[in-house]
Amino acid sequence: MDTINSAYTAISNEYNKIANGTGLETIERDNGFQQVFQSALDMVNETSDMQNKAESAEIQFALGLSNNTHDLQIAQQKANIALQYTVAVRDKAIDAYKEIMNMQI
Repeated sequence: MDTINSAYTAISNEYNKIANGTGLETIERDNGFQQVFQSALDMVNETSDMQNKAESAEIQFALGLSNNTHDLQIAQQKANIALQYTVAVRDKAIDAYKEIMNMQI
């Protein structure tokens, strides 16, 4: 979840800089887009890892190797929340892209 929080923080900071009109020069100097993009990739990888762990826990439970339903439910819930957050970030990024593409130059 630390990667998700860091991605959200990076995106929020860059958005606030742009919204205030002070961020365009800063983004060019400190590779802001690269940082945001890398954070998004890390978030996708973390979500994938959580889904794999949940699937592994399901298989272990189905095979009788694990009797702890709490760990299974926790793994499934973590994967579900991470997926929902990733989809929400993706949707916001697509909305931002569409808004940029509709701007008059």
